[in-house]
Amino acid sequence: MWNKDEVQGAVEQAKGKAKEKAGEFLKDIDLEEEGVDQQAAGSAQQTVGKARRKVGEVVEDVGKAIKK
Repeated sequence: MWNKDEVQGAVEQAKGKAKEKAGEFLKDIDLEEEGVDQQAAGSAQQTVGKARRKVGEVVEDVGKAIKK
């Protein structure tokens, strides 16, 4: 199940892609670059979220193993 950072990261990537395409269509270099930057930030946030989720899963697994 995705956590908050993963969801927000995916949303930021989608918004960034939309800005990039709008910038290409409008020939607005600044908007296009802003979209690329926003996609990168969203990707980073999503990666942090995935890492956080994986750490949480490991902690749960260790806890279950200790209880046995």
